[in-house]
Amino acid sequence: MRLALVVLLAGFLPPGLVNASDSLVLRATGSKDTYRVINDQLAGWNGNVVEVPDCGHQAFGPHITQASDSILKKDVFRFHAHRDHDDDRCRKSDRQRTEIKVYAKSPYWLKAEQGSRFTYHWKFKLDRSFQGSRSFTHLHQIKAVGGSEASMPLITLSARKGRRGKSDQFELRYADHSKQRTIKSRTLKPFLGLWVEATETISYGENGQYSVTIKSVSTGEQIFSYQNNSIRMWKSGADFLRPKWGIYRSLKDKDNLRDEIVDFADFGISRQ
Repeated sequence: MRLALVVLLAGFLPPGLVNASDSLVLRATGSKDTYRVINDQLAGWNGNVVEVPDCGHQAFGPHITQASDSILKKDVFRFHAHRDHDDDRCRKSDRQRTEIKVYAKSPYWLKAEQGSRFTYHWKFKLDRSFQGSRSFTHLHQIKAVGGSEASMPLITLSARKGRRGKSDQFELRYADHSKQRTIKSRTLKPFLGLWVEATETISYGENGQYSVTIKSVSTGEQIFSYQNNSIRMWKSGADFLRPKWGIYRSLKDKDNLRDEIVDFADFGISRQ
């Protein structure tokens, strides 16, 4: 009787709560309810991993949509940011956020603890005329939940406006504790107007490992890479660490920003 009840209930539970796999790929489907497509994979039971400025910019509607892409020849996710209308979820007006994440209600296996090893992969495309801020324009973060260092991302991939006439930069930023620094950068130009694929592998812990490579989808050419086999990949007192993707940007350098669309596809999470 008990076994029958478990089987019956399993049929009504969302993906990720029963017989959780150790990998997933979140793909666009063309559905009108984009948030549901995302939450069905990442949110767990009745959760929401979408962080968007819809509440303050209702006239636009959902800030993550889907569209058919002629290069990949399939549907992709479109993340929207509007310079003069969006904020951070009606909570902060000095920044804008259109992101998805793993969070507390996500299936347990998606949350990294000390000793775990994950590979994240995703595709993204910046517009040919994409503009970053001199402050920050983040595209991906690894952040802690809980602990004294949770406010500072462990890892950040950012686009930044060049200073004093210098070229715009794509940056890998790292914070072992509460202060972040750029550990590798290169000119942003090779990223603009084309699909690229990122692969990021992390062994989480006080003595961890980190690597990231980014390649052109069309040519396979590697345009960015970094590897460190002895690096702190944890945050003090953290409950768990998790990835975030999207557009998160400061408005302190608003004059250098514009309305922006960043396309994403094929978010993959694999736990080894």
